[in-house]
Amino acid sequence: MRIVYVVTHPEATHHVDHLVGGWYDSALTPAGLRDAEAIAAAVRARIPEEAEVELYSSDLRRTVQTADALAARLGVVATLDDRLREKSYGDAGGRPQRWLDDRFRPPPPVGDRMTHDEGIPGAETKATLAHRIYPALDDILRSDCRHQIIVTHGGALTFVIAAWIRMPLDAAGYAHFHATSGGITELREDDYFHNRQLHTLNDTSHLADR
Repeated sequence: MRIVYVVTHPEATHHVDHLVGGWYDSALTPAGLRDAEAIAAAVRARIPEEAEVELYSSDLRRTVQTADALAARLGVVATLDDRLREKSYGDAGGRPQRWLDDRFRPPPPVGDRMTHDEGIPGAETKATLAHRIYPALDDILRSDCRHQIIVTHGGALTFVIAAWIRMPLDAAGYAHFHATSGGITELREDDYFHNRQLHTLNDTSHLADR
């Protein structure tokens, strides 16, 4: 059985400051740093002590800080990959969330949702985001390691899952897998049928005592 643990970083400064995240390089808050330790403990508890583990992370500061806690707990070194970053919001990154909300153009209910222009200069489309996350996951899965961890972002998680189940890109424009800060999503592939399962989505039980 291959298991991929997908971690969304916990609370970062842009959350509490009500700023747009994306590629804006915010750091974890003190609460986020505590939650990163709780995440690391929870993931450690799911993986057998003798198992080989690989750790991959977005290269943004808030995900690197989360990965650092996991690396220390598991005794591994994180591989940083900028393809695992959150969707870029272009000119909106780091600005007040209201600035984005006032300019954002939502995608149409039908039609080409993947290349839809959301009205923000420099922002990535869903297609651009998917076209970097899909091959990133493919590269990760070329390894034979049976326990892999990916540290990423809430928006990017949808396309990690979509890539995992090999959802066609034209259908991925409708996909949304809701995640909150600090959640653990568990993806499993069995050794016989090689079916890929979304086993657990956004488990936050390890954060209950925060």
